[in-house]
Amino acid sequence: MNDDAPRIHLGSLLRAPGDVSTSGEVTELHYEQAGRPQVLRFAEPAPYEIDVNSLEGNEFWLQGYFEPVLEQECSRCLRPVTVPLELKLGTLMQYRPAVPESFLEEADTGEELLVFGNPDLNLSHYLAEVTLLSSPLSVLHDPNCKGLCQVCGHDLNDGPCEHSAAVPIEDETSLHLGVQEGSQHARQNPFAALGGLNLPED
Repeated sequence: MNDDAPRIHLGSLLRAPGDVSTSGEVTELHYEQAGRPQVLRFAEPAPYEIDVNSLEGNEFWLQGYFEPVLEQECSRCLRPVTVPLELKLGTLMQYRPAVPESFLEEADTGEELLVFGNPDLNLSHYLAEVTLLSSPLSVLHDPNCKGLCQVCGHDLNDGPCEHSAAVPIEDETSLHLGVQEGSQHARQNPFAALGGLNLPED
């Protein structure tokens, strides 16, 4: 168990309607994905503030904010890129006593539903999933990033390499199909011999 995990205690809400809140900051989140432990680390401490209000029966409403700063790689040159996120939280919750670990599912209304069974709710999995769903698939450290040389892997943002010079392009006339008059390097059209065939019509 991670003692630094973000938590909120909901025991009072299970006894009587009301609201509870929690706040703090985290540098990493420990959670499970496909049965395997995972760690989501942040470039700097990520503040959060969460309120949970009673609704009807065993349902509650979670709201608040989470502001993590991710560190990703530039999709062209692989340089580290810090990606700040400002996440506004709003999720329906449902209490099911038999549930050992909290999880997210889709409610009948199509809304995302956070299901929990332990009143001492660990918010790590919830915050990690919200963060991952909101993070960009790819980022650039600079809009004009030149990327890496495809031959040697040199970072072209630091200047050209011996492979980045323009590669001579073969004369287009040598690419034409058929025989080019006056050219010793002309290519034969492999279908030229079929030109004189009398094929039956359909």
